[in-house]
Amino acid sequence: MKENKTEEQKPKAVATLTGSQILLNGLIAEGVETIFGYPGGAIMPIYDALYDYKETLNHILVRHEQGATHAAQGYARTSGRVGVVFATSGPGATNLITGLADAQIDSTPMVCITGQVFAHLLGTDAFQETDVINITTPVTKWNHQVTDASEIEEVMAKAFHIAQTGRPGPVLVDITKNAQIQLTEYFGYKKCEHIRSYKPKPIVRKSYIEEAAALINAAKKPFVLFGQGILLGNAEQEFKAFVEKSGIPAAWTILGAGAIPTDHPLNVGMLGMHGNYGPNVLTNECDVLIAIGMRFDDRVTGRLDKYAKQAKVIHLDIDPAEIDKNVKTTVPVWGDCKESLPMLTELVDQKSHAEWLQKFRDFDREEMEQCIDAEINPTEGELSMGEIINQLNQLTKGDAIIVTDVGQHQMVACRYAKFNNTRSNVTSGGLGTMGFALPAAIGAKFGAPDKDVVAIIGDGGFQMTLQELGTIMQSKVNVKIIILNNQFLGMVRQWQELFNDKRYSFVDITSPDFVALAKSYYIDGKRISERSEVIDALTTMLNHDGPYLLEVMVKKENNVFPMVPQGCSVSEIRLK
Repeated sequence: MKENKTEEQKPKAVATLTGSQILLNGLIAEGVETIFGYPGGAIMPIYDALYDYKETLNHILVRHEQGATHAAQGYARTSGRVGVVFATSGPGATNLITGLADAQIDSTPMVCITGQVFAHLLGTDAFQETDVINITTPVTKWNHQVTDASEIEEVMAKAFHIAQTGRPGPVLVDITKNAQIQLTEYFGYKKCEHIRSYKPKPIVRKSYIEEAAALINAAKKPFVLFGQGILLGNAEQEFKAFVEKSGIPAAWTILGAGAIPTDHPLNVGMLGMHGNYGPNVLTNECDVLIAIGMRFDDRVTGRLDKYAKQAKVIHLDIDPAEIDKNVKTTVPVWGDCKESLPMLTELVDQKSHAEWLQKFRDFDREEMEQCIDAEINPTEGELSMGEIINQLNQLTKGDAIIVTDVGQHQMVACRYAKFNNTRSNVTSGGLGTMGFALPAAIGAKFGAPDKDVVAIIGDGGFQMTLQELGTIMQSKVNVKIIILNNQFLGMVRQWQELFNDKRYSFVDITSPDFVALAKSYYIDGKRISERSEVIDALTTMLNHDGPYLLEVMVKKENNVFPMVPQGCSVSEIRLK
């Protein structure tokens, strides 16, 4: 009788499948619709199985594995879902490293599947074998090597759970070729909901909420700094309710842009090295600093020994490693901001802080007069980056998704672009990856197909991943590309001008005919250099049915201001 009972309790296999089929069934069970990848020898069995899943899984063939990672990032950032990447072993896997590092520091959920040589060849320096697990350990939230097909279902469930819970991040699963082709019993896919020792959602301590509320209610000059944690926690409405009840001025990190609309009356602008004047200066005048879902990056704080020393600091974050890491906290609130913010909102007083808010607006006027107006409203001379972004705002009305690369154009776009909606600003924040924007825009469009997606890129960064024009051509993805061409590696040149006596060392970059290049990929385009052409050219680009490349020749030696010089306090920000 006991033996029969054991037999009855043993789960029954629903099918006998290969490891590759189990993997693909797992992706479908996790809600995956789009994969960015590039086939090769060690992952060929998975691609062979994928042939039978064409109606369910949309595979986008990139032109370089780094492009796949950035596309997956763009997809994750606009959709709020996990980006998925396929790559082969050896160089295919190592080409993922930059994208993994970018996703790790910017907390982007991503699952990368790499093929690997047969298990019996591991450690023999077989063709296209690399130790991808040890190579990727520093740049992933979790990684794992599978050598038997029976492991795949459980490992994939763990991978998706880890990638998208707590503080999100990239996960890599390396699957040996024998595990891909091995037949094994399949018992169905069960999503992972718990892993022992992994606590992605901490319990919010009410005592800390009460302490934070008491500080906020007593504050005369409170100031909120908000970051991407609000977007990752889907807590935009909770954040808006908190800000509006407390009446506290709020400024954003570049990855936090869009958590509340740019034109919200309590949104006082951008933090950091090229942020707005008021938020930087008044950081060192506030009496209570409330940081929500941000990590006090060095580009935000400037010199730490001169950063907000007069203020009591409240830090809300889901990752305990970020609390007290850079800035000492008076009240730490460890938890998911979607949960902690309503608890805090309930306890704070309804206030307006009108006089304090007016100080930010006074700084706004000074910044507009000394810096912004000449950048976005020039009437003579060469075109500026700022006026292009300003005109784009007029046409998109702040509803487009803006994807930026890294450099001067990135800072200009982040400063001047309007964002009415969440998940509308896609950029490389912590790692600062040149070449990010073009493939990220592809993924962003797949993640938000009903939105206009505009990639704003410099002439240097564009040449790092321009091969992804081939991906646009083949997938027919409707992205708009603006190249702001100043014929320099502009941000490096700016630093060389300001801090190295104009010793321009290897920043003068020669570029191909970008419009002709685009047309070789069957992508329409135009090059402009005159102010009278701007509105018509932008309108044509936005209205074009399909991808379009617009090259804009801008002033060569234009600098991005304001600027907090490296090694200086945020209150030492320069307007010119």
